[in-house]
Amino acid sequence: MTTTPTRPQPDEREYDAMPLAPREFGRWIWRQLTSMRTALVLLFLLALAAVPGSVVPQDAVDAFAASQWREKHPDLAPVYDKLGLFNVYGSVWFSAIYILLMISLVGCIVPRCKVYLDALRARPPRPPRHLDRLPEQRSFATDEDAGSVLQRARTALRGYRVVAHDDSSLSAERGYLREAGNLLFHVSVIVVLVGFAAGSLFGFKGGVIVVKGHGFTNTLTQYDDFRGGKLFDEKSLEPFSFTVDDFDVTFITEGREAGMAHEFTADLTYRRGLDGKPVHRQIAVNHPLGIDGTKVYLLSHGYAPHITVRDGSGEIAFSGPVVFLPEDATFRSFGVVKVPDARDAAGRPVQLGFEGELYPTYGFTMQTGPFSAFPDDKDPLVSLTAWRGDLGVNDGAPQSVYALKKKGLTRIEQPNGKPVRLDLPLGATRKLPDGLGSVSFDGISPFVKLQVSRTPADWLALLGVSLALLGLVGSLFLRPRRVWVRVRRADDGSSRTLVEVAGLDRSSGGDLGAELDKITAQLEPRRGETA
Repeated sequence: MTTTPTRPQPDEREYDAMPLAPREFGRWIWRQLTSMRTALVLLFLLALAAVPGSVVPQDAVDAFAASQWREKHPDLAPVYDKLGLFNVYGSVWFSAIYILLMISLVGCIVPRCKVYLDALRARPPRPPRHLDRLPEQRSFATDEDAGSVLQRARTALRGYRVVAHDDSSLSAERGYLREAGNLLFHVSVIVVLVGFAAGSLFGFKGGVIVVKGHGFTNTLTQYDDFRGGKLFDEKSLEPFSFTVDDFDVTFITEGREAGMAHEFTADLTYRRGLDGKPVHRQIAVNHPLGIDGTKVYLLSHGYAPHITVRDGSGEIAFSGPVVFLPEDATFRSFGVVKVPDARDAAGRPVQLGFEGELYPTYGFTMQTGPFSAFPDDKDPLVSLTAWRGDLGVNDGAPQSVYALKKKGLTRIEQPNGKPVRLDLPLGATRKLPDGLGSVSFDGISPFVKLQVSRTPADWLALLGVSLALLGLVGSLFLRPRRVWVRVRRADDGSSRTLVEVAGLDRSSGGDLGAELDKITAQLEPRRGETA
């Protein structure tokens, strides 16, 4: 007798170890990416990734603060630059999380929409065989016929989707919009993300400091810092200009908040185009100026002392307001003066540089040294240190007007070898040694820091937030419920009709029992008449 050899069956562990085909592996990746768990993880990662943007100074928000951070941390700055921490929201890794979250949400919502549409078209399920086993159940006996009870049941179930069955029963369901609200909330998240993405791609944001009495024209060369989106077109900048006519600030003078600005406003005169009619407008914090889709925000303010530098030949080598940036709440400010075209007493070219601090209301103690006693310019004083040498302005490399590069410079010293420090009260003049000239503090003007920006799809983000609130309200307050009414002959052999009413709350919360009592009251003749 011959036997046919049987083919050995592979062990289950061999199936587990078999690699997935590329198509099956792609499906598995897609299922993982579009799961709600992955979407929540990506949303958490997006919030976590935004933390460095609020901790590390951003080039797009405050380029000067970012440059100062680089100077104070020369070892960490290159690492941060490679990681994109000075431009978090434009970095590759932040964009990757952003895009993956978009894909995950779309892949998660589309199947749910199909399931919801199928449920929306589906009929309410038939009544369970044993209604008395449901958590909420009512029953009573009546002498009315089944048709009259069912007719009254339809009236009592107004607001429900009602379906009649052949066994003298009704199925009713409501609360379909709860899932619609849930879906609307998730769709609105996509709308908000698309709005922010469109704004960052096609919009721009720039910062500019304007001294009182000076103006600004909306061209790239006028900005102190400028960040345009990847798809931003420089030709799309609206042609307008404005002048800062006046600036008014009110400081709190008493109490624990003394020294803080109560409010500050700026008066502008702007023109659309080259020959536009001048229009006067006052702006304040959270009250920007809108010009053809571009908004001008008032962010902060400070002081610009008027400095005059005369060189060794007595000629004016520099004169004008110099922006000093505030460093604390008392408006103690830091600034730099660069004089590249001076001459010494012998007529030889020399470059001078000055850096120092402005104290709007000067104070001094032996313990703390010089300080600003109040942010208002009641008794201003400028304290400067002087340098000579190569300022680096002719090297072709860009440099900040708020920083003095010390490489190539030598500190100017007094005959006794101590560094020169020029303490200039308002109206004072101090001479420089070695016949290098003099420095005067002639006056002081306020300046305003403005943000000029355009976000083309801000309305889309606002729409998304509104839809999110609407969807959240629907998902929280709409409660899906099912109610069944069954009419049959009583079990005691009489001709009476037994009416059973039962309900099922498909969400947590709510008072289903009170609702069933109300429906039962309308079905039961005596209670219905009382009602």
